[in-house]
Amino acid sequence: MYDFPEAPTPAFLFDLDGTLIDSVYQHVVAWRQALSGMGIDLSVWRIHRRIGMSGGLFVSALLRETGLKLTREQIDELQTHHADAYEQQVGSVKPLPGAKELLGELSARSVPWAICTSGYARTARLALGMLDLPGDTPMVTRDLVRRAKPDPDLFLAGAALVRVDPAHAMVVGDSVWDLLAARRAGSLGIGLLSGGYGRDELERAGAFRVYADPADMLDRLDELGVRQSD
Repeated sequence: MYDFPEAPTPAFLFDLDGTLIDSVYQHVVAWRQALSGMGIDLSVWRIHRRIGMSGGLFVSALLRETGLKLTREQIDELQTHHADAYEQQVGSVKPLPGAKELLGELSARSVPWAICTSGYARTARLALGMLDLPGDTPMVTRDLVRRAKPDPDLFLAGAALVRVDPAHAMVVGDSVWDLLAARRAGSLGIGLLSGGYGRDELERAGAFRVYADPADMLDRLDELGVRQSD
């Protein structure tokens, strides 16, 4: 037998919307409602393509595409209106298939994991109850970092929260923004199709594995180096 360092335990850093909870549609509608309230009419597909970015970056990107200008105060107001509109729809948001079971299985196998979301705590923490998770679940929200995706701050903070090296963590997300941030954090990226992005898009952004949803990932945990105890 060769003498070599023991392999680190896999760890997972999960995006939230479109990855663990089926909320992308509600966020799109909430953004469209907030934008319409300020006289900005944008197609749903344009909004969807930016879901997963931080709210401020999301607004800046959409305004750049339309040529419109807003003040910092108006952008902040827009984000508040979005949060209000999302909370009105939160009753229709459900966990994605297998999300609860996946997190439970990882915990049962003592695999570290955290939730890292571009959403602010006001809306993101609503998901804990949906997923039957306690209030002290490891979670990094937009409020806690300087920059959100596609910057790597959320995932670097999540790795620090569960005390793992980002290079030994795998980022699980449904958008190209998740995977770009994962690459910048030095982590492997896993793509899920449950947020509406296609397999080719996710793979081009850096996903080394793509699964349909959390249930599909749970069925294939052995592909990711997560095994039953010897």
